[in-house]
Amino acid sequence: MSHLFKGILLAADGSENSLRSAQYAIELAIKFDGTVDAVYVVDGETAKQDVLHAQDKFAIEKQRNEKLQPIRELLEQSGVDYQTHFLHGEPGPKLVEFANDRDFDCVVIGSRGLNNLQSFILGSVSHKVVKRVDCPVLVVK
Repeated sequence: MSHLFKGILLAADGSENSLRSAQYAIELAIKFDGTVDAVYVVDGETAKQDVLHAQDKFAIEKQRNEKLQPIRELLEQSGVDYQTHFLHGEPGPKLVEFANDRDFDCVVIGSRGLNNLQSFILGSVSHKVVKRVDCPVLVVK
């Protein structure tokens, strides 16, 4: 049983809620000597907004990295082995595809996003992920 949660996928969106999720992912990784892959999905809407508001590709990258910064810091401090990934597309299906392709042992996802509209959307994202991912999913409230 000790190898239960070796590979942990953390769905990150830079919100308060995903920081809580990160704590859970880190605790699991420490307990099971596992690794964390923090995945940030850039959806079409966000990509459009980013392009409208940023001067160049470099600025967009910088912005996205800043969103993940607090989570990266937590992972860094924990000493856990981790990687960060940026994916493009619809968050639900993208996370599912990434999780299933790479054979993760557990997915950690927040139940809510950055604001009310997103909490509705993200609610449906976590719902989709729970239904379609092959491994156990921890939904952090």
